[in-house]
Amino acid sequence: MVLKNEHSYERRSELIAFDNTQAGVKGLVDAGVKTVPKIFYTPQDAYSNDPEKNQFSIPVIDLDGISKDPIQHKEIIEKIRDASEVWGFFQVVNHGIPRSVLEEMLNGVRRFYEQDTEVKKQWYTRDTSKKVVYNSNFDLFKSASANWRDTTYCNMAPLPPSADELPDACRDILIEYVEQVKKLGRSLFELLSEALGLNPSYLNDIGCSEGLAVLYHCYPACPEPELTLGAGKHSDSDFLTVLLQDHLGGLQVLHKNYWVDIPPVSGALVVNVGELLQLISNDKLKSIAHRVLASRVGPRVSMASFFTTGHSLSSRVYGPIKELLSEDNPARYRETSVKDYADHYNATGIGGKSALSDFRI
Repeated sequence: MVLKNEHSYERRSELIAFDNTQAGVKGLVDAGVKTVPKIFYTPQDAYSNDPEKNQFSIPVIDLDGISKDPIQHKEIIEKIRDASEVWGFFQVVNHGIPRSVLEEMLNGVRRFYEQDTEVKKQWYTRDTSKKVVYNSNFDLFKSASANWRDTTYCNMAPLPPSADELPDACRDILIEYVEQVKKLGRSLFELLSEALGLNPSYLNDIGCSEGLAVLYHCYPACPEPELTLGAGKHSDSDFLTVLLQDHLGGLQVLHKNYWVDIPPVSGALVVNVGELLQLISNDKLKSIAHRVLASRVGPRVSMASFFTTGHSLSSRVYGPIKELLSEDNPARYRETSVKDYADHYNATGIGGKSALSDFRI
């Protein structure tokens, strides 16, 4: 018992020492670290990562004909329904956001993380009420294993920060990109509403697209990638996530007990169902676990846009949509506010059990 306590104390002191540097994982790499510190060690999971047996690939859906042709429109709805029920993930091309905007957004993320540590420290905090939150591992002191990544969080809707509250390195492109993603999000929620057999405006009308939080990630090159993960196994707490990933890859989704690569597709965005959308669809649409591998090559950067009002004080509660329920399909979840759900998710941390399971009836 003494040994266990000593180990716990050592781990916590190492976490505190790492956090106190305010330099994140990139700070370790910039300092020339040659081995992965123990706080990042991640045990192997039970799922297969054997590429020989893995012939799956997630759907890539072309949105080009969505408003031109009723037949194409119907086909796209069916593809989105199938992908959201089976995979919980799909990629979209011809989504309306110019490639130049996507590329500049990734460049803006790189510019932010390539700044001197002393410049970035002004944003480093664990106070989630701040307009901009930069740190390494939001759940650093809760999770069993730290992830090999640094993250910056901004809540961009419904009450965005003023421009001068955003980091100079990516301010202009962040504002432009967010406007484009909000427009795409509203379109995706219309398509998902139709996929559920509802009026196209249904999910937008109940506020699913009102809130938008962006998280831009940096996954530095890792000297021992087999010992850790860029992001541990988790599903997202929001309604819907739109992810812009760079060309390096590493994102995987858990499908039929296999880890399946989601390869970068030039000009594409990755879309995945969040736990709140699974809850309100009463398990019709699935929020599926995913992870990011660590790699000797890097840094990998990405921009995740979460449609959620997690930090707002809205009293609106969400439960399974009444129109989807029947005697044969009773409600499987209790109602919750988005803030209560987000608080529970954040307290649970990633890498363990799904927060959604605690809301099952």
